[in-house]
Amino acid sequence: MSTKDCYILAIESSCDDTSAAVLYNEKILSNVVASQKIHEAYGGVVPELASRAHQQNIVPVVHQALAKANIDKKELSAIAFTRGPGLMGSLLVGTSFAKSLAYGLNIPLIEVNHMQAHILAHFIEEAEYEKPTFPFLALTISGGHTQIVKVKSYFDMEVIGETIDDAVGEAFDKSAKILGLPYPGGPLIDKYAQEGNPKAFPFTKPKVAGLNFSFSGLKTAIMYFVQNNVKEDPDFIEKSLNDICASIQYTIINILVDKLKKAVKETGIKQIAIGGGVSANSGIRASLKEGEKRFGWKTHIPKFEYTTDNAAMIAIVGYFKYLENDFADENVAAKARYHL
Repeated sequence: MSTKDCYILAIESSCDDTSAAVLYNEKILSNVVASQKIHEAYGGVVPELASRAHQQNIVPVVHQALAKANIDKKELSAIAFTRGPGLMGSLLVGTSFAKSLAYGLNIPLIEVNHMQAHILAHFIEEAEYEKPTFPFLALTISGGHTQIVKVKSYFDMEVIGETIDDAVGEAFDKSAKILGLPYPGGPLIDKYAQEGNPKAFPFTKPKVAGLNFSFSGLKTAIMYFVQNNVKEDPDFIEKSLNDICASIQYTIINILVDKLKKAVKETGIKQIAIGGGVSANSGIRASLKEGEKRFGWKTHIPKFEYTTDNAAMIAIVGYFKYLENDFADENVAAKARYHL
């Protein structure tokens, strides 16, 4: 792939984070994220509120990204944006803004698949970070997705395993809700798990064929487990919170690692790269690093700021598409469901 100097402004608005980033070639100059706290009161993301917040945030976020990068919008080479997958109302805000700005500046528009961006975030230029080499296996884990992807090149990706029901992030958050923890509960389970015994309460792992995942049965098992124990002891959750969280996290990690081991065996590929919001989980990161010693893997774990929804990952995909002159036209539309 040839190279050429360019500045790309990227916009990410797939869910409840409004983000803008400026990239110069493969280096991020700014990556601004405005999170929406309003959803905490509702125990989950409310799509209508999310899209309204994006409308309020997008202009100041883009302005701040350009200011931090110390460039004028007239210096931009292209605008990249998240086309999907995600919440339609949220995607429409980012798509409309990107199209309008690109048209006003008379520069190319680049549409990006959010899931592809989580994978290619590993190619952002960072000091002391060793980028994966092709081919590699990407484990993409978030609130809405759980996938194992065989990555042969920047634009040749094959989903070889995915969840048949709930995503892993949903399993964490719903388990936290069962325990009475506030939203988002996944990071809290991770926090309490570090003080608990991961083998205190064994949960049965679902049996799913091939490389696919299932988390709905585990979530139901956790609900009944908690309900039954609280009947016997109303203070059960309070007394055992650390051990419950550690046991839930241990089970979920084992499900992920078991499928990865199977994927490595089937493909012969021993390079593993993780991405998506749930890859910020300390237990998952530690287990994959341990896999380097136990199974001979080479594990690639991105910086925390590139794991959750952010525009830097959109920018790097935009850069690779820019090199290929892979531009969108003015009729491009947001896609809530957008497969790799």
